[in-house]
Amino acid sequence: MNQTSVEAPAPVQVELLLKAYRLMLTAKAMADTYEENKAICSKYVHSTSRGHEAIQLATAFHLTEKDYLSVYYRDESVLLGLGLTPYELMLQLMAKRDDPFSGGRTYYGHPSLRRPGFPVIPHQSSATGMQAIPATGMAHALAYLESQNLVDAAEGRVVVCSLGDGSVTEGEVAEAFQMAVLKKLPIIYLVQDNDWGISATGSEMRAMDAYEYAAGFKGLERMRVDGADFIDSYTGMAEAFRIARQERRPVLVHAKCPLLGHHTSGVRREWYRGDNLAEHGLLDPLPKLGTYLLEQGLTADELISIAQEVKEEVQAQYVKALAAPDPDPATFHQHEFAPTPITRESGERAPQNAEKTTMVDAALHAVDDLLKQYPTALFYGQDVGGELGGVFREAALLAKKYGDARVFNTPIQEAYIVGSTAGMSSVGAKPIVEIQFADYIWPGINQLVEELSKSCYLSMGKFPVQSLIRVPIGAYGGGGPYHSGSIESTLLNIRGIKVVYPSNAADMKGLMKAAFLDPNPVVMLEHKGLYWSKVPGTEDAKTIEPAEDYILPLGKANVVQQASEEQLNQGNSLTVITYGMGVYWAKAASKRLPGSVEIVDLRTLNPLDYESVEASVKRHGKVLVLTEEPLQNSFAESLAGRISKTCFKYLDAPVFTLGAENLPAVPLNVELEKMMLPNAEKVFAALEELLGY
Repeated sequence: MNQTSVEAPAPVQVELLLKAYRLMLTAKAMADTYEENKAICSKYVHSTSRGHEAIQLATAFHLTEKDYLSVYYRDESVLLGLGLTPYELMLQLMAKRDDPFSGGRTYYGHPSLRRPGFPVIPHQSSATGMQAIPATGMAHALAYLESQNLVDAAEGRVVVCSLGDGSVTEGEVAEAFQMAVLKKLPIIYLVQDNDWGISATGSEMRAMDAYEYAAGFKGLERMRVDGADFIDSYTGMAEAFRIARQERRPVLVHAKCPLLGHHTSGVRREWYRGDNLAEHGLLDPLPKLGTYLLEQGLTADELISIAQEVKEEVQAQYVKALAAPDPDPATFHQHEFAPTPITRESGERAPQNAEKTTMVDAALHAVDDLLKQYPTALFYGQDVGGELGGVFREAALLAKKYGDARVFNTPIQEAYIVGSTAGMSSVGAKPIVEIQFADYIWPGINQLVEELSKSCYLSMGKFPVQSLIRVPIGAYGGGGPYHSGSIESTLLNIRGIKVVYPSNAADMKGLMKAAFLDPNPVVMLEHKGLYWSKVPGTEDAKTIEPAEDYILPLGKANVVQQASEEQLNQGNSLTVITYGMGVYWAKAASKRLPGSVEIVDLRTLNPLDYESVEASVKRHGKVLVLTEEPLQNSFAESLAGRISKTCFKYLDAPVFTLGAENLPAVPLNVELEKMMLPNAEKVFAALEELLGY
């Protein structure tokens, strides 16, 4: 689509121009203050909005408290335009306790805000493109909630996603644009183009600018504005907001701006810009707006008076911020997670006259129950919608039952599948998503780390991300290198997410419900080899199906097999700490050692029920930690090390570990696969050796 023309825009009132001028002066005075006091202000890295003030203020003036905003790190003038004070922004600059966004935990220009009278601003990552996906997720949630009449479409809520032009080359931005046009979402992508990355110029970084790039996304309205001219920016943004609010479709606004400040306080402009800096200075939006105000009848003395007044205000607020208290170091650990409402097991686990079910059907029924009970819930991922209902039939018939707005297929976009849930959650939707195979999760890891895991902690608990991510995992015989992998150790090194790994149908259903109701990101690892209990020895993965009201809290291990008192008293017992398929390898191996083997199924890997682990180890004095993952540097090895330290006085033997061989992939040939992975025979050999100590 060609550039939108703004026909006969209403004149911009002088009062608004004066407001913009005052705030431009404020942004300049703040930047000057930071520069004059750089020994203090550059303690923590920061960027300013110098050169970008016109387009940022124009955008801010169109936002309402019903809207949603995702800014990037140079957007301080957007925040000033919304009504935040220099003092509040300076509190974040200096990482002070009363920083309204993060309490001193994250950088200047990285806001998170829930405040009456302001648009919602969810947690901000470092915002070099990755914010486009959560922002699009916000718009996706709005469209969904409107389709279900849970939000009034007539209110015209929109999302604004601000980006630097250099970040538009990120692949995740393309995923966001694709979904915005595919689903016709009410979002404005504001791309501020100053022709610089850090030290790389636009011509080095891209083959085209963002406006030209947007032409490839059919249905993405695109516009150019002069980002250094407040009036052009304001009238252009008025049209962009009209399209998004009234026509409920996406718009990209490309705003050309000068870069007048440093890239950041740590990469100074004079190091590499030379004549370019002087050229950009000629485009400064502040004198341009001042000249226009003079033409409208204001006097030079009036403008000078405003500038002096602003300078004094900014200086006073700087002094106040400098004197503000620092965070209490004792609070550093707070808000890793939001409290979960599910703290105890409830409902019927094994109702009378109920039939046995498989794990895959237990999961299907759990999601069905959740969609039925919670209209804000929706389920999406590759191939989960339509006729197929998942490659494992784990979503069979759900799309037919609940409609394509609630259960739908996505493109091959793992980053969007994962990251959109952060935006969904901030708007009030409750997403359940699926990564088709654990081996496919890697493109989504950036979003999982930067957008989901850090949100609660860095927003001081304002924006926990309620996200249930289903991931089929593990080897099941001939799946090969891209359908058999185990990834739990990688996930467990991401702080701020929970990881669940059920081994039977009842646990699957109960944990799925608890994971959905948890206000934090939860990854549900579902072993493909246990889905139907087709792998020999896994019949016990089928259980009586729990009642619809059954919920099993996260973080509770289960002793699935006890050793006999006789063997325990004779010192001829041990415990196996395991999860997933390991439960069944241990059960099969223990049949040759009757009464000697206790098996602890962890069920949840984070939070870990270490109390139950410790109790079992102390009871027996001998322990094998068993995993399907390659052993070296794994979660299992880490757990073994912890046991060795905390249970040392109770151990009668070294802590044994067993896992897959240390290879980069599971081979396709089933005989090669058997050589790589643990099995009952390998487990028996380890148990026999351990009992011999």
